[in-house]
Amino acid sequence: MTEIIKIPRERISVLIGKKGQTKKKIEEKCKIKITVRDEEVEISGESENIFFAMDVVRAIGRGFEPRKALQLVKDDYAFYIIHLREVLPSEKAMERIKARIIGEKGKIKTEIENATESFVSVYGHTVGIIAKLETIEYAKEAVYKIISGAPHSGVLSYLAKARRQIMDAKFRGS
Repeated sequence: MTEIIKIPRERISVLIGKKGQTKKKIEEKCKIKITVRDEEVEISGESENIFFAMDVVRAIGRGFEPRKALQLVKDDYAFYIIHLREVLPSEKAMERIKARIIGEKGKIKTEIENATESFVSVYGHTVGIIAKLETIEYAKEAVYKIISGAPHSGVLSYLAKARRQIMDAKFRGS
C-alpha cells in the first residue's frame, strides 16, 4: 500500500535529516519506505504501519522536531491539528492568535506543554498538538480557549486545574 502526503518544501530537509538519518530512522521505527519528490512524501508499506508514519510525517511538516514527532509511533500518543483558517476570519486575526498561543517569550505555549505533558507547534496557519491520549483534550481545550478570546489568566487557571487532574489520574493509576 502507498499513501502520499504533501508537506511544505522548507520542512523536507528536516524530514530527511543530515545524510538521510531522520528519514532512515522513521523508516526503521515505522517499518515503511519513504520516497520524497518536491513537496510530496510517498509512504509505502503495510497499512497499519503507514497509519503511524503518516502522522509522523505530517507532524514534521507542521513544524515539530523529528524526535517529538516520533512519539506518535507509540500507541498511547495522538496528533491533532487546528486549522486556524477554518476558525478565524482574517490573516490579521490569525497572526494575533498565533502570538497569543505562543505568549511573551513562549510562556503560554510552554505552560500548555508542561501542564498537559504535550508538544505544541504553531506553524503557518496551523497549531499542532502531540500528546498522550489521556492529556490531549486538555491541550486542545487550552488552545481553543485562547482562540475564542479567553484571557491568559483564565487559560493559566484552567491549565493549573488540568495539571492537578492529570496528576490525580496518574496517582490513581488510570
